Amino acid sequence: MLTIKNPRELTSILNRDRDQGKRIGFVPTMGYLHEGHLSLIRSARKENGIVVVSIFVNPIQFGPYEDFKRYPRNLKMDQRLLKQARVDYLFAPSTNSIYPKGFRGFIDPGPLARYLCGPKRPGHFRGVATVVNRLFRIIQPDRAYFGAKDYQQAKIIEDMIRKFRLPIQMKICPIVREKNGLAISSRNQYLSKKERIRARSIYRSLTEARKQIRLGEQRAERIKKIIRQILLNYVDKVDYIEIVNPKTCAPIEQVKSSALLAVACYLGSTRLIDNLLVKR
Repeated sequence: MLTIKNPRELTSILNRDRDQGKRIGFVPTMGYLHEGHLSLIRSARKENGIVVVSIFVNPIQFGPYEDFKRYPRNLKMDQRLLKQARVDYLFAPSTNSIYPKGFRGFIDPGPLARYLCGPKRPGHFRGVATVVNRLFRIIQPDRAYFGAKDYQQAKIIEDMIRKFRLPIQMKICPIVREKNGLAISSRNQYLSKKERIRARSIYRSLTEARKQIRLGEQRAERIKKIIRQILLNYVDKVDYIEIVNPKTCAPIEQVKSSALLAVACYLGSTRLIDNLLVKR
């Protein structure tokens, strides 16, 4: 595996690979890799001749009171995992190389950002869309891989690809969970042992809501109440509970065909998100 920091160097190398007829799969990350990331990388490895993984903790997607400075970082551990996963290139750029002086190429995330985490984290999805667009322009992948845990983020990137007519195939891969159901996330390492046990309630609340939908419950408010009743016994704060249209992320009043059950909550100071796609 080759670690590259310079965007022009990476573009040049990938152009040579592309000229040899190799397809390029790309997995963007902020590092501190876990099984969720590795599942994306394995999918990319199966479907492409070349696999590129980026590690870049993107400063413009963090709010002023969020955890940019303490976001977990361990490049040596990440490099070891990527080598084991047979990644070809690790792209680990500096902030200045992604956002050079005078940078103005910010991307509007569009209407999908109006819901769920959008109002709760102003500017977050603008930062996500901007950095992913920058990475796409440098790497020019054939396929890009994102996890369904960050469902809203993935749909915003999918919309951006469509809007800019980028020749990239978007792959949204299933959520990877711990044995107790907790969605794997880099932020899980902030949780104490007791908080980790309480965090099991997030997935349990979603699966109970899914059960009630399959038994015939259609009313979104009733479904949200089911989730809330479970969560309030375990989490410290509920940020939101929403039942939304999977295509638009807009709230719905009734579950008639399919719906995304989405939750954001706090255990201590750690904000966790999770979701479950339900089809009747």
